[in-house]
Amino acid sequence: MASSPAMKIFFNAITLLLVMDPLGNVPPFLAVLKHVQPERRRQVLMREILIAYAVLLVFLFFGKYLLQLLSLQEETISIAGGIVLFLIALRMVFPTDRPVADALAGEPFLVPLAIPFIAGPSTLASLLLLQSSSNNALQLWASLTLAWAITAVILLSSTILYRLLKERGVIAIERLMGMLLVMLAVQMFINGVARFMKP
Repeated sequence: MASSPAMKIFFNAITLLLVMDPLGNVPPFLAVLKHVQPERRRQVLMREILIAYAVLLVFLFFGKYLLQLLSLQEETISIAGGIVLFLIALRMVFPTDRPVADALAGEPFLVPLAIPFIAGPSTLASLLLLQSSSNNALQLWASLTLAWAITAVILLSSTILYRLLKERGVIAIERLMGMLLVMLAVQMFINGVARFMKP
């Protein structure tokens, strides 16, 4: 595991970015935004991205109290986190149809773009897990902000990316990201087991 602050920020940012899965969210985002007037789409998208960031920040700064309330050990969270991330990664490698509200008319607000597409249960759970292994809130905030910023850029460019990559290209990249997340999940699980077995 990386030890320098910069590498920790980078590692956590990559983990969060893989869980947020911005490329995988491009098709459902476009499906929801097609009900919005073309001149309003970028404004709506930016608003939803900012709302998602606010939700993630609230969870980042108050999630630690949930951990304290549950009195969970670091080993337990690391093992459970590895399993959860592994299941998320499997869903990326072997994707199923995402429930997109095609019948949704008008302008979306909060749901489903901000929550759950960006600040979904998987991302919130990952934040909780990363908090348990990091005592530096500033580093974790930097990781979250970096992952969110990259996600924002990808989603704001969703129309161009989808046109360039096509559906097969998006699926291929999402599966590659899923494979990377599998490796991170296994490493997290091994770290948790090693700490648990340590005398």
